[in-house]
Amino acid sequence: MGTVRTVGGRRRRGPELERAILHAAAEELTASGYAGMTMDNVARRAGTNKNAIYRRWPQRAALGVAAYRHIAEARTPEVDTGELRGDALELLRQVNETWSSPRGAILRDLLAAAADEPALVELLREQAGGDAMNAAWFGLLGRAVARGEAPPEAVHPRVAALPMTLVRGEYAVRGASRLPDPVLVEIVDEIFLPLVRGRGTASRDGDAG
Repeated sequence: MGTVRTVGGRRRRGPELERAILHAAAEELTASGYAGMTMDNVARRAGTNKNAIYRRWPQRAALGVAAYRHIAEARTPEVDTGELRGDALELLRQVNETWSSPRGAILRDLLAAAADEPALVELLREQAGGDAMNAAWFGLLGRAVARGEAPPEAVHPRVAALPMTLVRGEYAVRGASRLPDPVLVEIVDEIFLPLVRGRGTASRDGDAG
């Protein structure tokens, strides 16, 4: 085994070493993008060896996603305008601000690389957007049901995931660096709201059949 850089004469281990590696990987993503982030460069920047990285993240894709999550804000967006359409638009606008920021550029780079790296596709599907964002969309739908704006059937994982899936598609497939506001309005008015409001109708039609 190789040695790791010490801090104040101490050998870094466990969470301290993991933080150093993630910080180094995040710096590499910022400086060189995912394509230029190599395990050698991360190890050199972190003052450790590749074995220490591979023990924690066996794949470069796993390290790339973990590094992004290390610098992303893990918080639930605060959105409550009092009505479903306003909530959905405000949440998408917050997402757009994040994804068009320098930090969002790292995520866009990961999304672009995902086309050629199946392992990265799966990791991003599981983690990009995060539990906090999922909770925000479920909360949005739950409040709409409580106000009588949506049927209970609308509180469904695929319904909640749809707006973010469409936004990710715009950034990844079209290579956008920022989505125009009319695109967000179109996602909400022409796709999301009709789906939400139609859930109860589809359920009743099925019961009648």
